[in-house]
Amino acid sequence: PIVLSAIFIFFASSIIHMVLKYHNSDYGKLDAEAAIRDALRPHDLKPGFYAMPHLIGVDWKDPAVKESLDRGPNAYLTVMPKGMFNMGKTLGLWFVHCLVISAFVAWVATKTVAPGTEYMEVFCIVALVAFAAHALASPSESIWFHRPWLMTAKHMFDGLIYALLTAGTFGWLWPAM
Repeated sequence: PIVLSAIFIFFASSIIHMVLKYHNSDYGKLDAEAAIRDALRPHDLKPGFYAMPHLIGVDWKDPAVKESLDRGPNAYLTVMPKGMFNMGKTLGLWFVHCLVISAFVAWVATKTVAPGTEYMEVFCIVALVAFAAHALASPSESIWFHRPWLMTAKHMFDGLIYALLTAGTFGWLWPAM
């Protein structure tokens, strides 16, 4: 069930992103995208996660800090490597991530559900643990990094789908005795 649930999730996420495409609206387009990219390019930013303004270790009572925040724009910026996006590597890492979650779910299930337990009991335990793993970290992105809540809700909905697929797989393949 570990490998099979990861495969089901992998294909479900492919359908979500390539067929249903409801995440396409998560990413806004900057009107001045070309100008902003041109302004950043000479700084040769290394791949990483940046905060603007950078406020680590500042005196929050300093009027200059308040003025900087009021002037804006305030942003978190993820800089990716230059060149073509390596989709093969990303999909491979996503599949490994799904496998790791399913392995943790399996560990919890084997400690809490005995062989021979009926389908719905296995389903409920596995769904709860899988949902926690796939979805409950998403709100922290909205809380701390101001990701739009609708985007978080969509990611949590995806997590629910993944949890139900995992639960169905484990319930179906749970040992009889």
